Amino acid sequence: MDTQGHEVAPKSAHSGLAGNMSPEKRAAVEKKLKRKLDARCSLFVLIYIMNYLDRNNIAAARLGGLQEDLNINNTQYATCLSILYVGYILMQVPSNMIINRIPRPSIYIGVVMLIWGMISTLSGNVTDFAGMVTIRFFIGFVEAAFLPGALLILSKWYTRRELTLRNAILFCGNLISNAFSSLVGAAVLSNMEGTLGHRAWRWLYWIEGAATMAIAIAALFILPDLPHNSRGFTEEERAVAVLRMTEDVGEADEDSAEESAFAGLIMAVKDSKIYVLMLTFTAYVVGLSFNAFFPTLTRTLGFGYITTLLMSAPPWAFACVVSLINAWHADHTQERFWHIVGPILGGLVGFIISMCTLNTAGRYVALFLQASAYAGFIVFYSWISSSFPRPPAKRAVAIAMVNAFSQLGNIAGSYVWNLPDNGYRGSYGIVTAMFGVTIVGCYIFKLILTNLNKKLDAGETAWETHGDVAEHTAQMEGMTVEEGQRLMKGYRYLV
Repeated sequence: MDTQGHEVAPKSAHSGLAGNMSPEKRAAVEKKLKRKLDARCSLFVLIYIMNYLDRNNIAAARLGGLQEDLNINNTQYATCLSILYVGYILMQVPSNMIINRIPRPSIYIGVVMLIWGMISTLSGNVTDFAGMVTIRFFIGFVEAAFLPGALLILSKWYTRRELTLRNAILFCGNLISNAFSSLVGAAVLSNMEGTLGHRAWRWLYWIEGAATMAIAIAALFILPDLPHNSRGFTEEERAVAVLRMTEDVGEADEDSAEESAFAGLIMAVKDSKIYVLMLTFTAYVVGLSFNAFFPTLTRTLGFGYITTLLMSAPPWAFACVVSLINAWHADHTQERFWHIVGPILGGLVGFIISMCTLNTAGRYVALFLQASAYAGFIVFYSWISSSFPRPPAKRAVAIAMVNAFSQLGNIAGSYVWNLPDNGYRGSYGIVTAMFGVTIVGCYIFKLILTNLNKKLDAGETAWETHGDVAEHTAQMEGMTVEEGQRLMKGYRYLV
């Protein structure tokens, strides 16, 4: 039953219902569907903001005296940063295998968010290094479920032509959180020092953790589930949602009963494309590791810590605008490589400026360029999803594997910025090299996909060229094998 009391149609009935609509009727239903879907999925942005606030507020807390109060040195602080990603790595693949199999992913994400909010509030109660390390590990372990899960859900609702822009809107939560965390940090640290006898950095954790838990409760009721069973949509809208994804790559976005989560894992592990992406994305993450140290890098401009936090916000607001424009153009042109490499080149210019000058204005402009490198990061995630289209079990594991492995870059990145001499010149040299590796990896992956497209152009059937498509799913949705083949002849990897 949906929220309006209608019986939910079985999956096999959806394509027939949508297929019998007139073009005008379908266009009207699809417009209404996307409007509802965009409104409900917009909560992912707010969740991502809280995800990053709870993970990265340690940078603002450090400026407010956390390091001194806990009596930890720079290496121990770096360990507090990196341990989060150990838990993050351990849970990502298992979590996505779970979320791909459950019928109500909205409940799963809501409960996970409630738990990480509870853990995050405990950060304000720690008194030593051991306590902070423990809390950070478990925050990472629980938070791991969100991002790959959100990307998977979006890929089940939006076509390849729509996905990059939606991913960009999602990742704006990341970028906004960097700006927002600086502003919230400045407000709390400047106004709550000594309130009820507690340091302001402890209030920062308590306030943000409580906000996370409140949003988690709302998420249980607002987030969508799957196209064939999500509450709050009419039967016609669900039918169109299923048919849209069928048309996008020639089969419905459903796993068969025989395709277990472990079958998806095996398929992903056997696909050589995934290893190129894993190594490339990890290098990209190391290059972007300045994110966790952004207030510290801004402080090299020579201002006080409140001014530093306020000045840390504008570069991320700029990066958000650049990311949306870049993602929209990537969707419009259906191109990926240059929409990833272009922002990386901008970031490289920022790194070089930071290494070559101590001029305050020049270094601040460089921070804008560095932050804008995130625009390519967003398109990269869409490249992952579109390069492993079917079956969903394989795509779920692929997204999680690439994202989990890339967190090794965050672990390494936690120690990259322990070279503060000459305005972190040595650290900037390392991330410059990593961006160079990323560009090379992207080019290799582009060549791989171009070669696969040539095979498709030569007339090979899609499931002979890659193992992403299963014949029986086309039949499940009421199509003959020939119809599925005809649809798939129009499919090409996005390069």
